[in-house]
Amino acid sequence: MKVRGTGAAGAAGEAARRGPGAPLARGRQSARRGGLEPGAGAARSPPLPPPAGPGADGNRLSVLLKKMHLFRSSSYEIRLEGEGGSLPPIQGIRWTPLLDTESTLDYGHSLTQASSEKIWRAGKLLFIHLTSTRPGLIRDHKHHLRHHRQCCSGKELVDWLLSAGLAVQTRSQAVGICQVLVDGGVLTHVKQEWHFQDKDTQFYRFAELELSPEPSAGLRDAEELLEALAFLAQLGPDALLTMALRKPPAQRTEDELELIFEELLHIKAVAHLSNSVKRELASVLMFESHQRAGTVLFSQGDKGTSWYIIWKGSVNVVTHGKGLVATLHEGDDFGQLALVNDAPRAATIILREDNCHFLRVDKQDFNRILKDVEANTMRLKEHGKVVLVLQKNLQGGSNQPAAARSSRYSVMAGTPEKILEHLLEFMRLDATLYDPVDTLLGDFLLTYTVFMPTSQLCRALLHHFRAEPLEGSEQEKATYSLHKRRKILRLVSQWVLLYGRLLQGDRSTTALLQNLADLASRDPRLGGLVQEQAQDRRRPRALENGDGSVSPQPKARSSVNWLASQEEAILNSSCALRAQDKVPYEIYRPDHSCLITVLPVNASVRDVLRSLAPRLGRDGEHILVKVNSAGDKVGLQLDAVGVFTALGLNERLFAVSLEELGGLTPHPEQLGPHIGSSETLDLISSKDLASHLTDYDWNLFKSIHQVEMIHYIVGPQKFHDVTTANLERVMRRFNELQYWVATELCLCPEVGRRAQLLRKFIKLAAHLKEQKNLNSFFAVMFGVSNTAVSRLAKTWERLPHKIRKLHSVLERMLDPSWNHRVYRLAVAKLSPPIIPFVPLLLKDMTFIHEGNRTLAENLINFEKMHMMAKTVRVLQRCRGHAHAPLSPLRNRSPHRPEDPKAVRISTCSEQSLSVRSPVSTWAYLQHLKAIDSQKELLRLSHDLES
Repeated sequence: MKVRGTGAAGAAGEAARRGPGAPLARGRQSARRGGLEPGAGAARSPPLPPPAGPGADGNRLSVLLKKMHLFRSSSYEIRLEGEGGSLPPIQGIRWTPLLDTESTLDYGHSLTQASSEKIWRAGKLLFIHLTSTRPGLIRDHKHHLRHHRQCCSGKELVDWLLSAGLAVQTRSQAVGICQVLVDGGVLTHVKQEWHFQDKDTQFYRFAELELSPEPSAGLRDAEELLEALAFLAQLGPDALLTMALRKPPAQRTEDELELIFEELLHIKAVAHLSNSVKRELASVLMFESHQRAGTVLFSQGDKGTSWYIIWKGSVNVVTHGKGLVATLHEGDDFGQLALVNDAPRAATIILREDNCHFLRVDKQDFNRILKDVEANTMRLKEHGKVVLVLQKNLQGGSNQPAAARSSRYSVMAGTPEKILEHLLEFMRLDATLYDPVDTLLGDFLLTYTVFMPTSQLCRALLHHFRAEPLEGSEQEKATYSLHKRRKILRLVSQWVLLYGRLLQGDRSTTALLQNLADLASRDPRLGGLVQEQAQDRRRPRALENGDGSVSPQPKARSSVNWLASQEEAILNSSCALRAQDKVPYEIYRPDHSCLITVLPVNASVRDVLRSLAPRLGRDGEHILVKVNSAGDKVGLQLDAVGVFTALGLNERLFAVSLEELGGLTPHPEQLGPHIGSSETLDLISSKDLASHLTDYDWNLFKSIHQVEMIHYIVGPQKFHDVTTANLERVMRRFNELQYWVATELCLCPEVGRRAQLLRKFIKLAAHLKEQKNLNSFFAVMFGVSNTAVSRLAKTWERLPHKIRKLHSVLERMLDPSWNHRVYRLAVAKLSPPIIPFVPLLLKDMTFIHEGNRTLAENLINFEKMHMMAKTVRVLQRCRGHAHAPLSPLRNRSPHRPEDPKAVRISTCSEQSLSVRSPVSTWAYLQHLKAIDSQKELLRLSHDLES
């Protein structure tokens, strides 16, 4: 999985509508009855008959636009020919037509036809269960002198859902389920209203004629009912959000406004706006939907009345003379320019597909918000230039805690020096990195490297510490200086607490800490404070390094030592890699022999070649080349650093001369295994396999320093002496795991054994999810969803019905729609420790970085820093515990004798214990072998089931 560029994390232009991995397309396809065919492995349909007559191409384009639906997790392209103004012929498009019997969607119907059928089935099961357990709930009601036959109130229905033992836990969840049933037409309001209300005075009835069970029918399967409820609960949040947007703004509740605001946080078009502006937008946004492709939203030259954000679907942008000039997708916006300039529309907007949804801001609200933003913005100038931009915190108030009121203005932008000065002016003496309300200190320390070199920060802090106020009495000056110096010491203490060992070896930091210690020791009012903070850092504290390890603790010495010595670092080190740490580099020659040299993690290509020079010989100038399993070669620049730890799955480094470059071939190991290891996997239960994976993954995950995510997205080459090796190890492991799953299945020749192996991997995914190892859960599910595996129909047919249902339930978590809402809601309910889906975090970071400028009018866009820091803090929350999530291995004997006679008949029997020792299992999982060539996996798959 690639996270940069237009792959998993994607650029900002793709981030809002694409998921972090191609395999997500399978999860989306399962909820669709038709659409474009994404490639090999998808079900094929007969081609559309070519229309006859002179308007053939036009008719074909019209039919195509009406029938097509773009999966959010895939990219598609329609290649057109011809000039603007005419309907061009279509080339090279593959698609699956929808059934001709598809019904037209109602106004409130935001769901696809395939989902509607599932909703109808779920509603029927729910109705059967309701009538069998509470037959008196549906009855005649009289309200305001009106009779309503065979219905129940909204409150009664919600109460029943909560008390029926159907795993519905909250009223909000129950209301969401009911709203889905209303949207699907299963449940109807007696006055045909679309908004479900949890009230005694609002009455609803089921569509009885269609839902009435046959005489012989009954509730055949309780599991099927629970599965149906889980499906409705999954759709509930989307239904509530859509309904909140359909309501007139004045009627929205506080909870609904907060729901809309949370949605805006993940929409690309408004990513650059401050949170206060997003809250303003949440109160004025209007929902607008159009059902048919080809609908003209507005035409070039029309008067601008609204700004539009695409919430679902896509549109074409057409101008006079040029024709189609752009295609906009979910998360994009249009129409803003005409409002800002008070000018006519510059282009025509045409719906590209059916059932498009938009968020609309009308001109009057748009202009008011702009004026409100300006009225609540304060710009501080020096020498005629703006140096700091503050925005009033509209959420602050007397009813909030003092921490929230202490900083009435939020920093929006400024010069690095002024941002630091503002921080020192308003921070509290007890400020912490992870204050949930006043986040300025944490935001600054997590992101300062993006806009301020460490040496510049050190100089600025020392200058502020030494500076004396120019005005006031001597007593006032002394008090002010003492207060400010205490704040500086607090800031430095939190800085060291966050970065820990990463600051070792930095000369400017070492000099600053020594100077501060010396200056503080001369002032008895400060010396005690420094000693107290040093004692505080000596207390074992998880996560204080940002990588899950405990900071090296300074020993008591005559002068306060802010950082631990090298010996102490070794004693307290985890598996985290630092830029200065030395690791073995494996460099291959054209004859596939291997040369090993030990160098720092951040060694440059020049350093690598220099260390190998005596062994490479003098036969020509040598270069370092990265080669993947397909044989693609990339020459590396001499100044490139960290190239060994940045290698992807099955990539190798080769040192070759220019003459040897043409004949260079991949090492045989890069091609992956030729024989699977299913016999080894037979000896390990899926639960034990998950436990070992979680332990291994936790060690990798906790080694990631929080700032690595920022360095990775912004670009490690822009920073001095930093590494992202720990994050890259986690990403490489993710790729390794998903391709290992696909490889093992494609190398298992016998269909029965292969079905057992597939069953094991599905249960492995279930256990990983249970153990809150969501990163490996996604990797295993992506492996199972690989096209080379999903096409093995005979294998899937052999799975028991219960396992197929389990896979269907697990697959819901992969749904990329609404920016992975299903996954995000699930994670929000989990308590730490958690191993999150790391590629999605990187996608979020990419979305923020590429959607927002770092510099605006020569000022640092600090709102962007705040958003990046908020995403990075997810790591801290997930690692809020010192041990791996649900790790049963910690209570297990480290050795267990292997018994060859105890091999289980079923690879998935959880009643049988693993007969492979934990040590050998651990060694196996550390060295997984995988084929990463999709072409080779498909070839193997076709050989198995042609």
